[in-house]
Amino acid sequence: MEMLKDSFGRRVAYLRLSVTDRCNYRCFYCMPEQGIKLEPHTHMLRTEEMVRLVRLFVELGVQKVRVTGGEPLVRRNLTGLVAELADLPGLDDLSLTTNGDQLVRFAGGLAEAGLQRVNISLDSLDPANFKEITRGGDLAHVLAGIERALEVGLAPVKLNMVVMAGINDGEIEAMVDYATARGCHLRFIETMPVGTSGAGTMELYYPAESILARVREHSGSDLEPLTGMRGGGPASYFRAGQGTVGVISAMSRHFCDDCNRVRLTAKGDLVLCLGREEAAPLGRLLRDGADDDELRQAIRDAIARKPQGHGFSAAGAHGAVPMSVTGG
Repeated sequence: MEMLKDSFGRRVAYLRLSVTDRCNYRCFYCMPEQGIKLEPHTHMLRTEEMVRLVRLFVELGVQKVRVTGGEPLVRRNLTGLVAELADLPGLDDLSLTTNGDQLVRFAGGLAEAGLQRVNISLDSLDPANFKEITRGGDLAHVLAGIERALEVGLAPVKLNMVVMAGINDGEIEAMVDYATARGCHLRFIETMPVGTSGAGTMELYYPAESILARVREHSGSDLEPLTGMRGGGPASYFRAGQGTVGVISAMSRHFCDDCNRVRLTAKGDLVLCLGREEAAPLGRLLRDGADDDELRQAIRDAIARKPQGHGFSAAGAHGAVPMSVTGG
């Protein structure tokens, strides 16, 4: 099997596939209250086009695909797309990131279609705070979605909490207890200068070191590194008492040296780095009539241009594509 490698020798085996730029939440650190300018539906890749591009990535050595958005569950017939992706020979790991709002409705069908596991955004366990962060989200829907995901076997369920000083940092311990009680893997994410708020969000920055110190004190034990759990993603994992926690520390502890992922937007642009604007227009090439060999070469050429680092700083990212478009 061919292996995709960038110019720094890093193997790219992980594709994050955004299936829509639409979302039913308006989390303040991700997009403005009125939303973002959306691409016309005609610009979005059709199911068969997405499957074709993902098939080519898998043939080139990609083994892990995560379905993202916007919010992927708002895309029509997502279950059918997941079923087609799950049938691709060589694809070993198929997962999904969601805000969880509609997971009660879709979790069973997605599991039957071949989805293996889910990551669920959960920034607060307080209904009022959750509603404020998401600008209208209903915490009860998300909590019910988590229970449904566990029930149908989309495990391990990973919970993602973006920790923000003065907003939800007081809930770190409560989130550990909630995740541990359900056997979920909890991941704390440092605020990053991306999204529509950009560098302004960094006023809320809460470092991974402080998060882990709080978890260590709460669990009453040292944090045992779990090196075998990294799984190709950016999180570092630890055993904390009876639970498992991870931290994604884009600012304080860069993870670029072993970055193995790229992102395909819903209109087919291949984004090489979350912190950079450069992208390869695979969707346009496909619709212009490129054959599989031409698309494979376009993918190889793009991967060769993958930057060494994301360029995040307290002043913002260098031309970053919004997370509401790339799915983070």
